[in-house]
Amino acid sequence: MISRHLLRIKALMMLYAYFKSDDKSVTKFENDLLFSINKTHNLYYLLLLLIIDIRNYAENKIDLAKQKRIPLPEDLNPNTKFIDNKLIKQIEKNKNLNSYILNNKLNWVENPELIKQLYNNIKQSGFYEAYTNNGQNSYKDDKQLVIDIFAEIIVNSEFVSQIIEEKSIYWNDDIEFVTSMIIKTITGFKENDDEYKSLMHLFKNEDDRDFVKILFRKTISNHETNKEIISEFTKNWDFERIAFMDKLIMEAAITEIVEFPSIPIKVSLNEYIEISKFYSTQKSNVFINGVLDKIINQLQNENKIIKTGRGLI
Repeated sequence: MISRHLLRIKALMMLYAYFKSDDKSVTKFENDLLFSINKTHNLYYLLLLLIIDIRNYAENKIDLAKQKRIPLPEDLNPNTKFIDNKLIKQIEKNKNLNSYILNNKLNWVENPELIKQLYNNIKQSGFYEAYTNNGQNSYKDDKQLVIDIFAEIIVNSEFVSQIIEEKSIYWNDDIEFVTSMIIKTITGFKENDDEYKSLMHLFKNEDDRDFVKILFRKTISNHETNKEIISEFTKNWDFERIAFMDKLIMEAAITEIVEFPSIPIKVSLNEYIEISKFYSTQKSNVFINGVLDKIINQLQNENKIIKTGRGLI
């Protein structure tokens, strides 16, 4: 589930915390890193639960409307297409979801206003109106509605971002990625899937778990060596005035390029340049790209970069 792009970001954030802390216990910070990754998995399940809670809120509103002393015709004969959504019912019955939610005590109980606001935003959307009024009752339409809710409403809600940041500091940068994983999960559902439908695992495979742990530890152990390399190629700059995150991004990039023979240089370089656009100073990506190009050329000339496999140059 967790992409290597996000693993790199998680590693960088924990490396930043490590180097800024007086506590130099690598094991402690590595455990914190793995905990932060696990929290991303929690968010995946929590957001899946959110669509169920929104549906339940809509159902309760219909039930309350029917109990009015003088109900209107639309109260007695409501459009129930949303609350009968077949994809949401599949998610609700999913054994993996329910087990994970129960074991990790995940819920939205303390956030009724969020549920209400999201439901109102959904009802006001054009795609919801088209869905409820198209006169069809297909699984394809049900699935597309849920995808639209995540892609158009939940991921763009400032209220959702605010709430999840309050729930966990580890979720500050996760919502877009997790939403994309949920959409991928929903896309993979089929109408005949039962309650044992598999959901996304924390890591795609053990290689990804090893990747983030090695990247974290090797960046720390190579710190002084990489610091000297970066200093050598930034002689025209006051090294102490270069943004700390710029230096850290370059250290992680050099570590990955040297320590992981199966990852192409271009992949590593592009990943860290992209990360620098969001997590460092303005125009840092141009500076970092230029410095890393020179460092990579020297390391290749010194045969310190060994790549194996097809296209790994």
